[in-house]
Amino acid sequence: MTAIDLNLLTALDVLLAERSVTRAAGRLGLSPSAMSRTLARLRAATGDPLLVQAGRVLVPTPHAEHLAGRLPVLVREARAVLTPAVGDPDPTSLARTFTIRANEGFVSLFAAEIVAAITRDAPLVRLRFAPKPDKDARPLREGLIDIEVGTTGASAPEMRSQMIFRDRFIAAARHGHPVFDGVMTPQRYAACGHVVASRRGAMTGPVDAALREIGLERRIVAVVPGFLDALTVARRSDLVALVPQSCLLHGQVAHGQVAHGQGAHGLGAAQGLQGFDLPVTTPELAISLMWHPRLDADPAHRWFRQALMAVCRKMT
Repeated sequence: MTAIDLNLLTALDVLLAERSVTRAAGRLGLSPSAMSRTLARLRAATGDPLLVQAGRVLVPTPHAEHLAGRLPVLVREARAVLTPAVGDPDPTSLARTFTIRANEGFVSLFAAEIVAAITRDAPLVRLRFAPKPDKDARPLREGLIDIEVGTTGASAPEMRSQMIFRDRFIAAARHGHPVFDGVMTPQRYAACGHVVASRRGAMTGPVDAALREIGLERRIVAVVPGFLDALTVARRSDLVALVPQSCLLHGQVAHGQVAHGQGAHGLGAAQGLQGFDLPVTTPELAISLMWHPRLDADPAHRWFRQALMAVCRKMT
């Protein structure tokens, strides 16, 4: 493919406006000889003389007159294409659908606030919350989703990410459960029946690795797809659920139910559950927004992810 010098469009636009090599050279900051060489290149590229001498002035050929009507628009469009997008869009006139992929726990806890905040500032924006059956990066790469919420992994190293809040695992049991009758030890915790959440049906995780290091193993009675499912089972049984702290804390704060002296793990009266610290140490969870780098500089997407982060950080 023959290389195209888009600077020639600007040069031709100025030459046809000035109808003088000297004046065109002055406007473009070139020497008259350089401007003459540019005119020669334009003539070779178009196969037309473009400007010819008529006495002491240059006059356009019919082809040049035809091009003169199109050049200003072409020059503006070329400059727009090759100029970085700057500034934020006006949210009130932004009409776009954004797709967020997140697990059901995040959707249940945060979606209502996100929808309220985004649609308040950008009434024409639509939000689509997509399920998260796995951490496959293909939908992000193919543009099927705009933002993913969760923990970053090594499967898609090119993805951009920004942490929105830190979380950690805690245990939860129904209020009045016998597990609260004494001092919590790894042995008492492991001896309980447990319900765990796993999209892929896995029965073990970081807490089990920590227990194995001290020679203990907990008894897994049930595996459910999501953390909210685990809380439901724990509320209606004697099983102990393993969930992120935010699952209980958000519900407690929303209902004004955090009990004095119990802090982030206080009684979630609205849920009928009480949270407690694990008697073993597990890795902290860094919850992040993730997006494909092709959207990194898009003004609308940048506004959206900043608005999303603001809502999530305010709630945590």
